[in-house]
Amino acid sequence: MAIKQRKVKTGDYETYIHEGGVGNSETVILLHGSGPGASASANWKAILPEYEDRFHVVAPDLVGFGDTDHPTEYPENGAQWMNLRLKQVLDLMDTLNIDKAHLVGNSLGGVISLFLAMEAPDRFDRIVLMGAGGGLTEPTPELAKLANFHKDPSKKSMYNLLSWFLYDLEGMEDKLQAIVDERFEIFSREEVRRSYRENFTNSHLSDMLVPPSALKRMKQEFLLIHGHQDRFVPLQSSLYVMDYLENAELHVFKRCGHWAQVEQKDRFLGLTKEFFSRGKVAEPV
Repeated sequence: MAIKQRKVKTGDYETYIHEGGVGNSETVILLHGSGPGASASANWKAILPEYEDRFHVVAPDLVGFGDTDHPTEYPENGAQWMNLRLKQVLDLMDTLNIDKAHLVGNSLGGVISLFLAMEAPDRFDRIVLMGAGGGLTEPTPELAKLANFHKDPSKKSMYNLLSWFLYDLEGMEDKLQAIVDERFEIFSREEVRRSYRENFTNSHLSDMLVPPSALKRMKQEFLLIHGHQDRFVPLQSSLYVMDYLENAELHVFKRCGHWAQVEQKDRFLGLTKEFFSRGKVAEPV
């Protein structure tokens, strides 16, 4: 099998997805982060094939990013953007006949995962949060640069910005340049730049803060993964979430920034696959 791309109907527009492992009994939905040129491909393409032998995997471009249809009328604030993305994921599950799924959410995708657990708890099983911002209250200087990238974009400034996602650039220059090339090409499209500007101009971190009362009521099992040197969403965000979730564990990687799936790929895959399979009886070969 191979990961394939297609557009599927989600409400009044179409969502672009990467999909593999069709026919497997359990589904894992991977939700990417934000930032200029963000997409499911840029976030997940190196690890999606690693799941498809055991899971049905789906990675959508969130509305406002990538090749998913972009709004013609924009949400007025961050709360409306969030609700639009929650509906997108739930509509996607309905279209693909997915009753229940596991989630992997990176950064913004992690916040969306928490909101989905609030919105439709019966539709989600185990949840992985990687560098998630559900407890972030103040922007770091790096995050502020990300939010303002659209004001004077260039490939050089994108390289600088994305290099800060990593703990150490040594030996990663070629890989980073390939990511920059892909993401800058996406961001150069007018509809992508416009969505980015509308999103970050009218959204606030308070729109994405998950209340402790809501976290305490989440019954799913959570696996939190965080880079110790993450400068976009500091470790304190995951520690905040850990204070209130009833069924959670936290793994912190030293020498790792915001992209654990890049800098700690093998360990990330090992942790997540074990987590999703924990307590399950292995199917006969």
